[in-house]
Amino acid sequence: MRFILRAALAAQSLVMVAGSFAGGVARAAEFPLKPIRIIVPFAAGGPVDVLGRAAAAQMSASFGQNVLLDNRPGASGIVGMELVAKAPADGYTMLLTSGNFTALPAFTRTLPYDPLRDFAPIGSVARIPGFLLAVHPSLPVRSVKELVALARAYPQKLNYGSSGTGGVQHLAMALFNLATGTRMTHVLYKGAPPLSIDLMSGQIETAFVVPAGALEFVRTGRMRAIGFSGGKRWARLPDVPTIDEAGVPAFEYFTWYGFWYPAGVAPELIDRVHGEIGRTVASADVRKRFDDLGFEPFASERPSEFARFVQADLAAMKKLASRIGAVPE
Repeated sequence: MRFILRAALAAQSLVMVAGSFAGGVARAAEFPLKPIRIIVPFAAGGPVDVLGRAAAAQMSASFGQNVLLDNRPGASGIVGMELVAKAPADGYTMLLTSGNFTALPAFTRTLPYDPLRDFAPIGSVARIPGFLLAVHPSLPVRSVKELVALARAYPQKLNYGSSGTGGVQHLAMALFNLATGTRMTHVLYKGAPPLSIDLMSGQIETAFVVPAGALEFVRTGRMRAIGFSGGKRWARLPDVPTIDEAGVPAFEYFTWYGFWYPAGVAPELIDRVHGEIGRTVASADVRKRFDDLGFEPFASERPSEFARFVQADLAAMKKLASRIGAVPE
């Protein structure tokens, strides 16, 4: 009698599990039934925001629902990331951010979320192959070597800007300081646009800036580009040497961008959204838009591949923080 009862209960459980799994697949197939929100943890106008708007337009058409960007800047991106970490795991809230996601744990003493436990990686989407090292036109330097000489002569007197501790601009300059033996003072901003304004007005002397966003400022003389952090010269400013060419051997810095869900979203739904992101990146319109904005497609084949990439980058950032002597804030 007990055996029959156990067998009946086991059969009932199998039916419930099977029904639940089928329901999950059905929900993934029907998704989305309402607008999707992409949290961008930086101010409007910055590279993540610009990338997000390019991707969201194509994703809206693909999903048949509005895909809306929600800018939540603050605390070097922590405010927006925490919002996603604590969002319902229903598939309607995503995070889009840069390699800042893996850098923050190495440069921040405590975080209100765990980057591995509280997020489900969906996939990478793009990268910027390099950044322009720019200076204010009044600074008496026209090359990387001259900037290095000036910074060495006046330690901590030159100010450089970044959009946050552990952000791409901070890491690029931290690596530059390490490679050249220079010491420049870090000035934090809430996003790339206010940083660019202060660089053009002379409130700060130098910064690594997003190439496409700074192109017009360089061409009109409001910034002076003296080097490019990528492995090869940027096609739109071919006269600007790479920093390696300019005398800092083997220097290269780029950043990547990706999507995450809060932990707990059904794997079937993650796979569905990953596929849509892949199709978005592969579309001719988005590829042209990426090219116009200075991005390159950088899509992972599977969510699991992106998850491994994120774990490896988290470890690499901890080693980098130790190498440059950064103390978590």
